[in-house]
Amino acid sequence: MAELPDVPKTEIAIVEQTNAFRQSEKLAPVKPNPELARAAKQFAEYLARTGRFAHEADGRQPADRVKAAGYRFCMVSENLASHLDSRGFTTAKLAELAVEGWKGSPGHRKNMVEPHVTEIGVGIAKAPSDPPKFVSVQLFARPDSLKYSFRIQNRTDTSVRYSAAGETHTVDPRVIITHTLCKPTDIAFERAGNFLTGTRIDGRFTARDGVVYSIVSGGDGRVRVEVESPPPASQPRK
Repeated sequence: MAELPDVPKTEIAIVEQTNAFRQSEKLAPVKPNPELARAAKQFAEYLARTGRFAHEADGRQPADRVKAAGYRFCMVSENLASHLDSRGFTTAKLAELAVEGWKGSPGHRKNMVEPHVTEIGVGIAKAPSDPPKFVSVQLFARPDSLKYSFRIQNRTDTSVRYSAAGETHTVDPRVIITHTLCKPTDIAFERAGNFLTGTRIDGRFTARDGVVYSIVSGGDGRVRVEVESPPPASQPRK
């Protein structure tokens, strides 16, 4: 008789091995989340039962399944693996095969070493076939609660160009732009008007939640950026 793994222990082992890999890459560990685990498990069972094997096999995307499981996210990714062997698998071997396979695949590896994901869910299901076949699903996510917002306010009479999150924007005079992002980002400003085009203002800023980055003109005619932090949260009354 083929050896069969302890599926719950294999799921735990995949999380542990994934975090060991992230640690070797100098990245923070990801924390198991029950909603992500439920979404992963349900999809693994679907793939095992139907014999299909694709991220959209059930007509949905990973984000759709995670949302249906009750998890609110601002970032999500998914890894799939399928293993078959007439000899079966030990718990340790099945976990190792899944993790090492993902590490060796550029797309899957990218999901494993994404620095800004914070939570993980793993689900494994056995296909109703002989020899033993197991489908593994691994989900990574960053919850919606970790989104943040900041504003760019142009108080000058000159349009200003800036980059944030890999995109370039122009804020016109007397205009305020609000950004809500999932990942941390830097902001780099430059003037975009007339002969000042391409001139750096004050270099880079690290975007922070609730902060207003105001572009102002000084008495010397130079343009600079003032960083206005939000007021501290009020203390509860005793």
